[in-house]
Amino acid sequence: MKRLARFLPKSLAGQIALLVAVALFVAQAINFGLLLRERQAARFAQVIVPTVTRLSDASDRLLIARSALPGTIQIPRGGYISDPRTRVQLHGANPLDPAPNRRTDLEATIRKGLEESGIHVGQLIAVVRPFRLDDRVAREIGQRRADRLRRARSELAVAVELPGKGWLAVGSPWPRTEVGLVSQLIAQTLILYLVVLVPVLLAGRRIARPLRTLGEAVRSFKPGDGTPPLPEQGTGEVRSVIGAYNALSRRVNAMLDEKDRMLGAIGHDLRTPLQALRVRIESVEDEDDRARMADTIDEMSRTLDDILSLARLGRPSEKMTDVDLSALVDAVVEDFRDLDHQVTFEEAPRLLMHLRPTLMRRAVRNLIENAVKYGGGAEVLLVPLEGSVEVRVCDRGPGIPADKIDAVFDPFIRLEESRNRETGGAGLGLALARAIVHDAGGSISLANREGGGLTATISLPRG
Repeated sequence: MKRLARFLPKSLAGQIALLVAVALFVAQAINFGLLLRERQAARFAQVIVPTVTRLSDASDRLLIARSALPGTIQIPRGGYISDPRTRVQLHGANPLDPAPNRRTDLEATIRKGLEESGIHVGQLIAVVRPFRLDDRVAREIGQRRADRLRRARSELAVAVELPGKGWLAVGSPWPRTEVGLVSQLIAQTLILYLVVLVPVLLAGRRIARPLRTLGEAVRSFKPGDGTPPLPEQGTGEVRSVIGAYNALSRRVNAMLDEKDRMLGAIGHDLRTPLQALRVRIESVEDEDDRARMADTIDEMSRTLDDILSLARLGRPSEKMTDVDLSALVDAVVEDFRDLDHQVTFEEAPRLLMHLRPTLMRRAVRNLIENAVKYGGGAEVLLVPLEGSVEVRVCDRGPGIPADKIDAVFDPFIRLEESRNRETGGAGLGLALARAIVHDAGGSISLANREGGGLTATISLPRG
């Protein structure tokens, strides 16, 4: 079934056309069966009944003529007596070879008809064979007509044994109705397919076109990108679906606009008291207390920035632009080197990528920060591949248990559960990095290194 499904059409128009074609074929097959049965009944009335009538009518006259013949054999061996009215012949022996094309169904019908006419029958043989046209008759009607008649018809030859009296033999034209019926059915089917399937395909394409447009719009939907509403076209049901999609996209955009306004207000309302606290701690005399308070405020500010950035990634304000990824990564690494962190970067060729540079810089920075924090340093590699580019950040830290690698990408998840700010942040770095990379159409993964440590890999599509 699965192998067959591979060859079935996938489009709506193709499936409708296939369904209609199968339905037409089944209808024509049923029609063929009914017509064949009707033709067989008509052929029975046109051939079998007259054949039985001719045999019944000629039997008495031929027996009388036989009794008038001189001699004990009366009919010469291989000869026959013919009734000129019915063209039925009386033979002394069986004139038919019963082996080829014998029709037992016709034999039973003819036997029943003769017995109903009061004729006692012994053996009975009926065969359908190629039509035999007498040479004299062929010359009279012309050779072309005779050939056409031979091709169009067969001959029903019947031999009936009259026990002790001889064999009656008669031949009747047997029309080849099946051949003409099949040709007629094929012609009708082709005409039906032409008349029905072409409009069905056109109607299916008309229905499917707005559905394909709707599917493409749903797949490429990005809130706030200014895409105009889809034109409502097609059948009533399709127009209703497109209208529902347009209404849904408007509601989504309105909700995101409201969310952005709310996030802006939250950011403003939280940053103001943080700045006020920053000013107030200047009056604290103990330098250690003042430094710890300042670090706490800075950490709260960074956490707030991370939360707001993660919440706004669905509608980034930064536009996509062509950026040299090698230069971008090198700039991030240089920032860590300026802070005396052990971060290395192998020079890579120029790689022009289409992305949001500020966001991508933040994603790479988050990975390097984790490597520095947990591994004491980082090795950064830029690996061009066929169809993609990988940014690998490697460290020699403790690594991550295999069963928790997926969990660390969730917001506010930390493997170090002490909540100590010196050993980890709020658990938003990897979540933010993954959201940024997914927005760029790429993927991010973590893997433990042989010999200890972790490799974080950002994979971005090229071109």
